[in-house]
Amino acid sequence: MLISENINNHYKKTKKQIQQRLLDFKQIPESEYFYELCFCLCTPQSKAANALIVVDKLKHDDFQNRNVNPINILNDKSHYIRFHNQKANNLVQMKTIYPDILSILKSEMKPLEKRLWLAENVKGLGMKESSHFLRNIGYYNLAILDRHILKHLVECGVYKEIPKVASINQYLSVERDFLQFSKTIKIPVDELDLLFWSFETGEILK
Repeated sequence: MLISENINNHYKKTKKQIQQRLLDFKQIPESEYFYELCFCLCTPQSKAANALIVVDKLKHDDFQNRNVNPINILNDKSHYIRFHNQKANNLVQMKTIYPDILSILKSEMKPLEKRLWLAENVKGLGMKESSHFLRNIGYYNLAILDRHILKHLVECGVYKEIPKVASINQYLSVERDFLQFSKTIKIPVDELDLLFWSFETGEILK
């Protein structure tokens, strides 16, 4: 089980790196938002490193502005993306409504409202990846409740077993508990997310 002492010791070692990573997210220009969204549509049940390769190839082909079918990029065995057919369709659909997405991002809606809009209107995103996307472009205090984070919440004693986050209400309930836990151990939730990931992978990626 992860105990507070282990968490705090690891946090002391990685705090500067984690905070710099979050600052990097904050500085991402609007021109990169489209491809950050592509990344988040590709990552579910696939390696982040592979999704980054895919995004680089999508950029090279100017997917945002040209009539490019992304399926062959996603289906490349050297950087394989699971459920590539569906995700390729999701990317194409996202591109068709991207002007609306950008309008929402520029609006005065609260971050929680923006996340809900993304989850309900961008196919393949959902609450988790909507949180992921917004975090990656500089938003704070939105929990990214993937299976690794949920596992660590169990290991930390927040839950006895991995909670369900399939519905929006379930997601929001677990998020509240995660936020409360972060306050209890005095580590901001955004930093705690990257800290848990560094436990899992040894890296602070995105």
